[in-house]
Parts: sequence; structure tokens; C-alpha cells
Amino acid sequence: MATNLNMPQMGYDMQEGTLVRWLKSVGDEVSLGEAVAEIETDKAVVEFESTAEGVLLELLVEEGTTVAVGESIATVGAEGETLAADGGDTDESTEAEPAAEEPSEPEEEETPEADEDDAAAIPLPASPSEVRASPIARKLAAERGVDLSTVEGTGPGGRILRSDVLAAEPMPTPAEEAEEEPAEVPQEEEPVEAPEAMEEPSVPEEEAPEVVGEEPVEAEEEPAEVVEEEPAMEVSEEVEEPAEAEPEPEGDDVGLVPLTRMRQQIARTTVGSKTTIPHFYVSTDIDMTDAMSLRKEINASLEGDARVSVNDLVIKACVHTIKSFPKFNSSYTDDGIRMHDSINIGIAIADENGLIMPAILDCGDKSLTEISAASKDLVQRSQSGTLHAEEYTGGTFSISNMGMFDVTSFVAIIQPPQSAVLAIGTVQKRPVVQGDSVVVREIMSATLSVDHRVSDGAEGAQFIVQLKEYLEHPLRLLV
Repeated sequence: MATNLNMPQMGYDMQEGTLVRWLKSVGDEVSLGEAVAEIETDKAVVEFESTAEGVLLELLVEEGTTVAVGESIATVGAEGETLAADGGDTDESTEAEPAAEEPSEPEEEETPEADEDDAAAIPLPASPSEVRASPIARKLAAERGVDLSTVEGTGPGGRILRSDVLAAEPMPTPAEEAEEEPAEVPQEEEPVEAPEAMEEPSVPEEEAPEVVGEEPVEAEEEPAEVVEEEPAMEVSEEVEEPAEAEPEPEGDDVGLVPLTRMRQQIARTTVGSKTTIPHFYVSTDIDMTDAMSLRKEINASLEGDARVSVNDLVIKACVHTIKSFPKFNSSYTDDGIRMHDSINIGIAIADENGLIMPAILDCGDKSLTEISAASKDLVQRSQSGTLHAEEYTGGTFSISNMGMFDVTSFVAIIQPPQSAVLAIGTVQKRPVVQGDSVVVREIMSATLSVDHRVSDGAEGAQFIVQLKEYLEHPLRLLV
């Protein structure tokens, strides 16, 4: 049986996505989990993987179209199989059948009067067996009064697309033609009656100044009659000055920067997180001196472009710590706390458009060098727009590193539906008291943001202290 591929929800509050590019064509074989299209969400471009296997029977959406989550975008099935998309149009075909039956009776008995009654049937689309059109095209045709049988489709196999309907002219009905003539008559009569209507109030307008003028004269004659003219000039000048100043606020609005889709998404996510998740924070300073020395030795032994970053060390330390405190790798629900088997570490990636937080999947068993390679690959694919949907939405714990911006410390906002995020600053040399001596060590500040519904302050403190132990004794990360 043919299966429809639907627009996935890549993000807990995603409502729609734009189909950027098809990676497969009609007739191509598709495997389960194989990328068939690129989808642009509010924050990234990700690859859409097929949820069925077989032959790609039909593309229901053209490139560049924005589609609601859950709406069908393609059909996969056995070669030559009846399209599931046509089955999906049963509602429209059902409506079309009564429209075809109604004229059959009047044609025999009331043929002269059938024109007006059948006018409403003109916009209805033809049966799916006669006309091939996408669901969006059919809906738009019904709204615009376009007869799909007169539209030439430019989609795969001659399928009528949304753009084809927009380019077609709606077919006028007899009722519309009849309404056009009387619509013009009042337009000609209104200008004729308008002058007469204007002449009648012209008489009271002449009398009105006498009445209105007498009232202020009685009130102002005693103080000074001559002064009436001078203040009138002064008032007019005063009114003109503010009138010239009024456009100034409008000039300020010219600098208003419209919100991009990504910025709107960031706004929704952060506001939703801060208003629905009760955050609490714990911070500590971590001595990274030994970790930086170990990193230097590891990078010296690696070949090619491979290298371990400070962020890779932090990721590895978080993985070890989460294994001891699995509650920080969970999500809060109304039914309880959902614990996750996989440890998927999200990393904040910023570009000129905004911030995304894709995840390195299944970090639990990865070595330090494997985490390093996966991290670099994730950054490169996020820039090229080839992220997978699971990488975009599957994070269970996140790390935000602003050390490259020379930021000492900050607090991060939890990425729903996760329950914690770690914010780390730059590693810098600082004077540290050891025993009775002051020495220079490489220190990094870290702050853990936690969902208070999932964990409490004592557990948050234990988590970050354990993390500190791993980073200050980095050889444990290699075990």
C-alpha cells in the first residue's frame, strides 16, 4: 500500500517547514531512512529522511513551498501502485460527485433554468481520475473559482501545482456577469447625486459662520476685539511647528529591523523556556591546567587536521558525569520524568543568522577523538544545511561555550524539552592560592542551568562538582 511522507515536526514548537530541494525524483527507489529532501525550519536546513521504502510515486509539494507539520509532501509505494495522494483527496472527490449528479436531472426537466443553479458547481475541481492536482492546488482552485480541467500542470507527470492555479484566471459565472452591469450603474449615478447633496448643506454653511461667530464675539468683545486676529496668527504658527515635527517619530521607525524566521523561533523558544521552566543555577571555577596540557599532548600525536578542542574535553566530561547523574539527561512531562537511554549532547552553534543547538548522537560510548571528529562534522554540516532531523531535535543535554569570544562567565537558557544546559567561558590564566603560595593556573568558569521540576540545588551542586573532578583530573576521561 502506498504511504504518504509527511512534513516532520523538527522542534517541539515547530508548526511548518519549507521544502527547499528534492533529493529524489519520481520513479527513484527510496530506502527507509534515506534522505529524500531538504527542509528549512525556522532555525536550520535539515535533511528529511523517508519513513517508508519503495518507489517514489509522486511529489506532492514543489520546491520553495511552505507546508504545515503533518501535511503530506510525497508518496512512496510499489511501482505502478495507486497513489496514496489520490486516496487522500477522497473528500474532494466526494464533493464532486453530487455536483455531477445534480445537473443530470435538470438537464432533462429544467434545462433553461439549470445555468443559474449550476453556476456554483463551476469552481468545483474535477474528479481525481480526470485531473491530477496537489491537495493545495485543489483547495486554492476552489477558493479562486478556477476550473482545474482548464489548467495546464507543470508538475511531475503534468500534475497541477499551486503556482499553476495562481497563474490561471478564474472562470466567471453567469451570476457574476449579471452582477457586473448593475454594479456600474450606481457608480455613474453617485457622482451626479453628489453635487446636489453638497448644494443643500451649502446654505446652512453660510449661516453657520454667523451663529458660530456671534458666540465668541460676545465672549471676547469686552477683553479685546483686535487681539483676536493676532493670536489667530500666532496659534496657526504654533500649530504648524508641531505639524512639521510629527514625522520625526516616523523617521525613527525607518530603522526598525524586521524579525527573521530564525529570530522569531529563538524568541518563541526562549520565552517559552523561561516562562514554563523554573531555572536554577550553580557555578564553579575549574582548574583546566592539566586538561590543557593533556590536550596539547593529544593534538601533537594526531595526524592531519584532527585536533581535540576544549569543548571536546567538556563534552567527554559531561558524558561521564551524566552516567553518574542520569536525571540530568531527562525531560519533564506532566506524567513524570522521562529518562533517556542515549546521551545526545547538543552544542550551541552561532552564525550571522542566529543560534542553533544540534546534537552529537550516542555520545555514551564515544572516545575523546571520536567526539572531536563528530563535533567538527556536526559544525560543518550545520553550515552546509545537511543536518539530520534527529540531530536537530534529539538533544538530551546541551553545552554552550562562549570562550572563543573571551567571555569569562554567563548563564544559558535551557533548550526544551531538555532539563539542563552547561555554560562555559574562556580558559584564562589567573592567580590561585595553593597552600600558602599564590600560583598562576588556567581557570575556566562553568555555570549549570537546571529545571527545578526535575532536580534540586543539592543535586545540581553534586553534578557540577563531579564534572569539575573529571576536568581537573583529565586522565580519567581516557579510561
